[in-house]
Amino acid sequence: MATTRTLLFRRISAALLVMLLVLLGSCEDQVPLVLWTHQWTPQANQPLPAAGHIVGQQQLTSYLDKTLHTGPRNVLLFLQDKMSVEDFTLYGGAFGNKQDSVFPNLESALRSSSSSLVLPTVSWPGSNAMIGLLQEQLETSPLYMDPDTLSQLTLNASSPALLVFRLPYYIGSDLMSAKEVLSGNDEVIGQVVSVMKSQSVPYTAIYTALRPSRGSPSLSMEAALVGGRSLLQARGGYRDRERERERQGKMKEKAGVYAPVEFKEGDSGCMLLWAKGLSVSILRSGRWESHDLTPSTFGEGVRPKLHGSSCDKTKARLALNYENILGHRNFKLIFAMSQRHYTVSARRWFTLDAVELEYDGTKATFNGSRNIYAPAEYSYRCKSISSFQWPQLVPHSSKDPANQWRLAFEDFQIQGFNVSGSKFSYASDCAGFFSPGIWMGLMTSLLMVLVLTYGLHMIMQLHTMDRFDDPKGPAISVPQTD
Repeated sequence: MATTRTLLFRRISAALLVMLLVLLGSCEDQVPLVLWTHQWTPQANQPLPAAGHIVGQQQLTSYLDKTLHTGPRNVLLFLQDKMSVEDFTLYGGAFGNKQDSVFPNLESALRSSSSSLVLPTVSWPGSNAMIGLLQEQLETSPLYMDPDTLSQLTLNASSPALLVFRLPYYIGSDLMSAKEVLSGNDEVIGQVVSVMKSQSVPYTAIYTALRPSRGSPSLSMEAALVGGRSLLQARGGYRDRERERERQGKMKEKAGVYAPVEFKEGDSGCMLLWAKGLSVSILRSGRWESHDLTPSTFGEGVRPKLHGSSCDKTKARLALNYENILGHRNFKLIFAMSQRHYTVSARRWFTLDAVELEYDGTKATFNGSRNIYAPAEYSYRCKSISSFQWPQLVPHSSKDPANQWRLAFEDFQIQGFNVSGSKFSYASDCAGFFSPGIWMGLMTSLLMVLVLTYGLHMIMQLHTMDRFDDPKGPAISVPQTD
C-alpha cells in the first residue's frame, strides 16, 4: 500500500513539474508594447489586462482596432529586433523612474501624448505579426523609413500611412553595449517625433519588438521551487530547444528569408527576380515621394500578380502588377530583357534593355542595356542599381516621363533565360575588376618600380678614374703653364 502511495505521489509530482515548466517556459515568449497618440482627440480608455496576463494576437488585434478607429491613421511603427521588460527596468524608461534613463525621448512622448497604452507582456508571435496586423487595419502597404528620408515625405491626415522604422538590438558580455544601442534607438524615436511635430500631422506611434531579448527572471526560481536532477535535465532540454530554434532562425535569415519571384511558361521556369529592396519615387511639387515595393513583391505568402509577363528564346518580359502606388490605382513595374549572339566574344549575352513604369495609361522608360548585361547562361547581380546616383538606368529621352521618377534596387538579381528549377544560375556581378584597393596596389607598385629604375640608372652612370696615384712610385707630375 505504501509503495502504491509513493508511486502515485511521484506521478502527481511529475505532472506538477511538467505544468510548472510549461508555465515558466511560456513566460519567456513575451515582449512589451508601448503605444501613444499625439494631436488628436483622446480615445476612450481601454481596459488594461490583469497583472501577469499575456496579451495574445487576437487581443492585440482588438486593441489596435479600437485605437485606429478613433485615433490617427498615420502610424509610426518602431520595430526593434529584440526587447524585454527588463530593458526598461534595468536602464530606466517608461516603466521605471530613474534619473539616468536611456529613454528620455520616449518618456517625453508619453507625457505629451493625448492617450497612451502600455502592455508589458505581449506574446511575441503577435508582435512579430505587427506589420501584417496594421496593414490589414489601415489597408495600405508599409514604408520602411529612416529619420532622414521621413523629412522628404509628405503625409496627409486624411489618408492612412504605415511607416516602419527598424531598430537594432545587441546584448553581449558588456552590458554597456546594450545600453548604448537602446540610447541610440531612443534618439531615433526623438528625431522621428520632431519631424512629425514640424509637419503638424497627427499620428499613432507603436514601440515593440519582434522577439524577446532575454529570459524571464522567474526561470531562475526553478531550482528553488523544485530540486532534483530531472529538473535540471528538463531545463537543459528546454534551453537546447531554444538554442536550436535560434540557430534555425539565423540560418533562415542567412538564406535570404524569402524566395525569388518566379514566372513560369508551362511547367518550366522562365524568369527569376530577387531583391532586398525595391523602391520608386515621384517628383511632386518640388519634393520626392517614395514608396517601398518590397513587402508587396517578396515575403512569406506574398504572390505578386504577373499579368503581362512573357518569355521565349530571345525575348523576356517580367511585369509586376501593383495597386494604389503613389496615387496611381494601376501600377506596373516591367523588366524587358533580350539575348543574342555576339561575334566578337563568340557567345550569347542577355541585356536588360529597359525598366518600364506603366500607370494610368502613361509609360515611363529607363534604358539599362549599356550597363546591365551578363552571359546568357548566367544571372545578373548587383549590390545597388539606381537611376539617380551613379545611374545604371537612364531615361529613354529628355521628354520621357521617366525624368519625374526615380528607381532604386538594393541587392538586385535577375535572370531571364536558361532558368533551371527555382534557383539562379551562376551570377555575373556588376562589381568592376579595378576596385579602390587594386588601384592603390597598382599605384604603389608603379611608384616602387620608378624609384628602382631611377636608382639603377644612377648606378649605371658612375665611371672609374683612368689613373691612380701610387704612393710607392714616382709622383704624378702635372705640368703647369703660365
